Amino acid sequence: MYFDLTDEQEAIRATARDFLASRFKSERMREIAGSEDGTDEQGWAEMAELGWAGLALPEEWGGQGLGIVDLAVLFEEMGYALAPSPLFSNTVVGLALAQSGSDEQKERWLRPLAEGTARGTQAMVDAGSTGTPGAYPMEAKADGDGVVLDGKKELVADAAGAAFFLVATSDGRRHIVPADAEGIDVAPEISIDTTRRLSTVNFSNVRVPAGQTLPGQGAEFEGVFLRGAVALAAESTGVAQRALDMAVAYAKDREQFGRPIGAYQAVSHRCAQMLLETENSRSAVYGAAWAADADPGALPLAASMAKAYASDVGWRVPDASIQVHGGIGFTWEHDLHFFLKRGRANASMYGDAHWHREQVAKRVLAPTAA
Repeated sequence: MYFDLTDEQEAIRATARDFLASRFKSERMREIAGSEDGTDEQGWAEMAELGWAGLALPEEWGGQGLGIVDLAVLFEEMGYALAPSPLFSNTVVGLALAQSGSDEQKERWLRPLAEGTARGTQAMVDAGSTGTPGAYPMEAKADGDGVVLDGKKELVADAAGAAFFLVATSDGRRHIVPADAEGIDVAPEISIDTTRRLSTVNFSNVRVPAGQTLPGQGAEFEGVFLRGAVALAAESTGVAQRALDMAVAYAKDREQFGRPIGAYQAVSHRCAQMLLETENSRSAVYGAAWAADADPGALPLAASMAKAYASDVGWRVPDASIQVHGGIGFTWEHDLHFFLKRGRANASMYGDAHWHREQVAKRVLAPTAA
């Protein structure tokens, strides 16, 4: 099968590459990463003006109406630039609302999210839980027509500045909870990746009206999870590509014994392996993104394959790039450690490589076992 990006997708790539390169230079990225809340409101406003907040969300609710392949193109560039941005969190919440929200919920919550005038983020992983995708112990206790939430969610990304949380509970439902609701307390946490901040959100008898619980339930949200995994895998591929480009550039410029270090097999073979892994990751990602748009039945297997492979590549290639750079690569002054940390953090989100390989094995071996 021949696969290539359309002219529109190439335009998205070029626009994103140029904008992110000018907006998130090393100095600015470090400034944002070192700030109190890790946010860049001006940068987010500019992304919203470009239509990125609603890129893959329905046009009737304020989005661009594009597909997951287009989204993968954008997120690969986000990873390449290591852009500190709430775009990923916002996009996944938007996909969930677009798929399962009522018309009233879409008008009230999805439209401003797609237009970039309000942000949302997911609150999924319960404190003390294993973090296994789909296993969310928090109970939604009945309270008249609504529910009451009581507990603690960890690893909540981009909580600073979010207008609302999309909270997962043990019954498979999702609940919209405004960030300023009574009983909500947000506590920033120290995380490995300072370019994507994590927080713990405490819910103390938070009342959620019936109109703020999405009609969808359980397996209905699997498609959103898988599309989020593909977007994250695309971002990790972009991280790997940037680390590879940095290694190749350094190997051409740095000389030892009168020759560029790239002329030595110990370096050139390492760069070749980095290229192999990055290209394989890209192929897996775009194959899964295509499945999301054109063959949803193939998405579960394709998405798990892409996320498993990209989870490893997203940190392994930056790690190899550090080795190519030698001593300078290990210093705080060099940017490579930011890419390594983003790759490591991405590898743990939306199911790690081990979990996704288990899903692949189950899907591939199930017919044989039967």
